[in-house]
Amino acid sequence: MKFLISLIIPLVICAQELTQFVDPFIGTGEYGHTFPGAVQPWGMVSVSPHTAPGTPSGYRHGAPFFYGFGQVHLSGTGCADLGSVLVMAARNIHFDPEKYKCTYGDEKAAPGFYSVRLNEPGVLAEATATPRCGFLRFTSEKDGDLTVLIDAGRSLALLGGGAVAIRSATEVEGYNISGGFCGEANRQTVYFAARFSEPVIKSGIWVDDRPVAATSATVEAQSIGAWLKFAGASEKFVLVKIGISYVSIANARENLDLEIVDWDFDRVRAEAQNAWQRELSRIQVEGGSRDDKTKFYSALYRTLIHPNIISDVNGEYPLMGRSGVGKISGRERYTIFSLWDTYRTLHPFLTLVYPERQLAMVQTMLDMYRESGFLPKWELAGNETYMMVGDPAAIVIADTYLKGLDDFDAALAYEAMTKPALLRDGEDAPPIRAGYHEQLQYGYIPFEQDTTQDWWVWGPVSTSLEYCLSDWAIGRVAEKLGRTNDAKEFFRRSHFYKNYFDANTQFLRPKRKNGEWLAPFDSLALEGSGSWAGAGGPGYVEGNAWHYTWFVPHDVKGLIDLFGGPQPFVKKLQRCFDENHFTIGNEPDIAYPYLFTYVCGEEWRTQKLVDEIMRDSFRTGPNGLRGDDDCGAISAWIVFSALGFYPACPASDEYRLGIPLFERARIRLNTQHYDGEEFVIEKIGNAGGRVSSPQLNGRPVTDFKMNHSQIVAGGKLVFEMK
Repeated sequence: MKFLISLIIPLVICAQELTQFVDPFIGTGEYGHTFPGAVQPWGMVSVSPHTAPGTPSGYRHGAPFFYGFGQVHLSGTGCADLGSVLVMAARNIHFDPEKYKCTYGDEKAAPGFYSVRLNEPGVLAEATATPRCGFLRFTSEKDGDLTVLIDAGRSLALLGGGAVAIRSATEVEGYNISGGFCGEANRQTVYFAARFSEPVIKSGIWVDDRPVAATSATVEAQSIGAWLKFAGASEKFVLVKIGISYVSIANARENLDLEIVDWDFDRVRAEAQNAWQRELSRIQVEGGSRDDKTKFYSALYRTLIHPNIISDVNGEYPLMGRSGVGKISGRERYTIFSLWDTYRTLHPFLTLVYPERQLAMVQTMLDMYRESGFLPKWELAGNETYMMVGDPAAIVIADTYLKGLDDFDAALAYEAMTKPALLRDGEDAPPIRAGYHEQLQYGYIPFEQDTTQDWWVWGPVSTSLEYCLSDWAIGRVAEKLGRTNDAKEFFRRSHFYKNYFDANTQFLRPKRKNGEWLAPFDSLALEGSGSWAGAGGPGYVEGNAWHYTWFVPHDVKGLIDLFGGPQPFVKKLQRCFDENHFTIGNEPDIAYPYLFTYVCGEEWRTQKLVDEIMRDSFRTGPNGLRGDDDCGAISAWIVFSALGFYPACPASDEYRLGIPLFERARIRLNTQHYDGEEFVIEKIGNAGGRVSSPQLNGRPVTDFKMNHSQIVAGGKLVFEMK
């Protein structure tokens, strides 16, 4: 095995051209909630360390203890879930994590690889992954038998229980039940099949923290796991490969059979890094500092984690609602649709740079509609959690379709998009459109809510604004499909936002059923919308009036008119930044720096703000993100902004121009979906100046915007700096 290691190292080094700029530790500090473990692009499996059980990703950089490796994780979310099938190396046999935890050091991480030194057991632990399997290598640094623990009862959110069976001296199988995302009722079963590189000398099972004899029969319990002891010696290593499935143990075993055919850890590691190199190379940048490239490629890396595949190698996957098993061929099935976050940046980015993946994700969403009767809102492993607000799936599908990716049933998509919005009298609104009855009745969602008729509405102003954008997106699709009357009606509904505008305070603020403004009104209030900390000010979702007053991306010019014209609009918007009300980690805010481009002559403000945010708000190191990365939503903002343009309004086919971070960037286009081969962005002139004259294919861009169709046709965008 050591001979194989020496042969494979040159292959790993050759794959470092772009992966060397990826730091998986960025965002693993206190706020980002990312994970540093081994994962492939859009991989089902992510073998990642747990140092802070109960946190969203299970990991916090600098936490004092190491608890083991989970096999599946969420990246950048605000709540915990998954983290299933915990594997730990130890010298003694303990069943309580607080007893088998250890101190650790010398952490290293790269795309597809993670390693750490476990101090007390004296073990070097290394992890890599295939799309559906994890691979661990435990190398003893001192003599003595080595024990591997597999905890099948715990996940990051709850002690949901599970099962194990020791099938042979080298095989353990079972499952874990996870769930409880943000306190919701979702439950999912994660199946595993684990194999070891050598036979155990002794093994057993624990149930409720008590040892029981090893058995090949399946044992189920809430607190359950298996322990396996191997004869140890210094420099000896034990390899563990683990197949994962959301369908069955048999599928987990088949995934393992087909994806890791031998015990060559370094080959799998090299393949994982090569997979990342291939995907990262879709965009190549020149110039800028090493830190700039690290921020950029680390952000690009994080955009390619979710949504991730859930289908097994045989095409099977859990149906939406986990009501059975489906099977597909010719494409992958995806999961983790954090759509309230990702419709703004991540999905438009995938549409542009990875259209083949975005199409498969839209096709997955339509499959979910067929299976459950509704499009997903915040889907996790085949469960609908109904987290966050609005109707974001309609925006994602509209944005994809209107940008020319239409290899799906458009009629079915339109049916799915409009179903929650076309409510009949007396018909209950589904939770996807909570409060929509009242929005149609009043032209807004009143602050007082009748929960006997409808689902509770979290933040009526915020929720209503989200519906306005969704209705506008549906109207755009209706227009393209020739449904003129539908388009007019949905465009009419999209202007309901105007009913929240108070000309005296110049805020979008809550209203009562009688048409009066909610009083007293505090534009800075961040509590009162829900019973938990950080729920948002009265009427708002995780924010306040400053965060939502400009959230009208589909009708910025109409909002400008409500303010009384461009100058009052610019003045109030600038106050938002000057008084530190803007929050880059809050999704409704993230397009606001680009709103100045809607006012001729004020584009310089966008350039100044974007440049400051890129350089000051995002950094290298574990604390490089200011808040949750939200399944890549914030990372996609970084990537777009570094390239010099941004989708300020999804489903509009339009990008607003900012200021690029690099002297040159090249986007390699997918020629199976787009006519062009590449789109190039250049920055010339005074590096510290302002953009004076953007030019697209040699022609001035005086309105500081360009269309998706212009990019995918191929060409060059030049920013001349003065």
